[in-house]
Amino acid sequence: MSTGAEHGPRRIPPAGALGLLLALTLVSGCTVGPNYRAQLGETPPAWLGATSALGPPAGAAAELVMARWWTVFQDPQLSALIERAIPSNLELKLAAARVRQARASRGIAAAGAGPSANATGGLTRSRPAGSVASGKRPSPATQYQTGFDAAWEFDLAGGVRRGIEAADADLLATEAAQQGARITLVAEVARTYVELRLLQQRLEIARQNLTSQQHTAELTRKRLAGGLVNGLDVANAQAQVAATAAQIPVLEASAQQTVYGLSLLLGLAPGALLPELAPAGALPVAPLAVPLGVPSELLRRRPDIRQAEAQIQAATARIGVATADLYPRFTLSGAVGYQAAHAGNLINPLSQFWSLGPSVTWNVFASGRIRSNIELQKALEEESAIAYRQTVLTALQEVENALVAATKEQEHSQTLTAATEAYRRAARLAATLYAEGQTDFLNVLLAQRALQAAEDASAQSRAALSTHLIALYKALGGGWDTGAAAPGDSAPAAP
Repeated sequence: MSTGAEHGPRRIPPAGALGLLLALTLVSGCTVGPNYRAQLGETPPAWLGATSALGPPAGAAAELVMARWWTVFQDPQLSALIERAIPSNLELKLAAARVRQARASRGIAAAGAGPSANATGGLTRSRPAGSVASGKRPSPATQYQTGFDAAWEFDLAGGVRRGIEAADADLLATEAAQQGARITLVAEVARTYVELRLLQQRLEIARQNLTSQQHTAELTRKRLAGGLVNGLDVANAQAQVAATAAQIPVLEASAQQTVYGLSLLLGLAPGALLPELAPAGALPVAPLAVPLGVPSELLRRRPDIRQAEAQIQAATARIGVATADLYPRFTLSGAVGYQAAHAGNLINPLSQFWSLGPSVTWNVFASGRIRSNIELQKALEEESAIAYRQTVLTALQEVENALVAATKEQEHSQTLTAATEAYRRAARLAATLYAEGQTDFLNVLLAQRALQAAEDASAQSRAALSTHLIALYKALGGGWDTGAAAPGDSAPAAP
């Protein structure tokens, strides 16, 4: 507060205050608390599931593939959906808002390192109490005052600097979380799109089989009318037609609901993408060549690992913030202004006052609160370190799971493709022999059921292979460019 009485101006501050200011400035580089040490996550030298088909050498081209991995599917509609989802997805907008919050919090923490100043001004109308003995009542008096006061707390123990360090780490963690949200979004759009195309392909398979089975049922009715077969063949043929027809509404409902899910990922109303995605499209299939790199690169590419490491850094810095409370705090404060009983005399050298001096506060007794807080921050730092190790191991497991799933699914898909061709030939042969009266209808029924099951399983296997590759790219941290700004966030990064 600016207080003082009228007296003559003094132009030179006390030498003792200047000396203390110099001394505090010289020792203000001390910082208490432990320094953060970069984490060295333990990773194996190579991937267990890597094969000759997986993991071409890394390089600039590999980085580009990882940044936009969905282009390897060579599906323009999939690429268009992902490009539209990145700026419009609501979860990604929330992540961008959290980054801006972290930047603002960092600015608040950094502001604590500098001085603060307040401009003051006021008019006071007062009357003191009178004397009972004299019976006189003093006249009211008016006092005008203006000026400003300032204070600067010297960060001797480094608590403010540790707070800024923690805020920087929080910002890094929030930015990594934003990048992780983008990776998850891209993978989810691709996975949902593959699911939609699979449902549409299964619908097409069911409709084709329904047409073939209806033709066979008509043939059995004609043979029944000619006395060549009994009613059992007709009943079996009609049951087969009904069973296949019953699958179609279920698949249609699932396909429409999947379109609704894609619309939500793009931040749109449920039916917004129906005109665009209702026509059936080909199932996207990607080559198995994935730029795996080496496991140690995962520590750089995976945003969740970098987020976990930044959280350790923030927790380590907060130990220093808590430790700084054990030390005294030195503040240099001062005020300058004018004070007069008449407004005309306010701006007058004789009405000027000023004050300057240091102060110290030291919490010498806090019932163990400060030391308990230090122990709390140490435990939080230990928790963050454990969480980091768990995140690294989980990331390695996700990559290995996706590797073995993609490799084995490719073998599974190739076998199913060969089986489907064999079942297709058997179904055609059974239908021909039945039409010629050389076999009974049971063989036709079994062949058609086997063909439908094989075609459906083959389509699901191809979709599963694409889904496993999507999971592999996601597990490797693909889906964002390490040299580009985060989506939906154009503000510069904090130092």
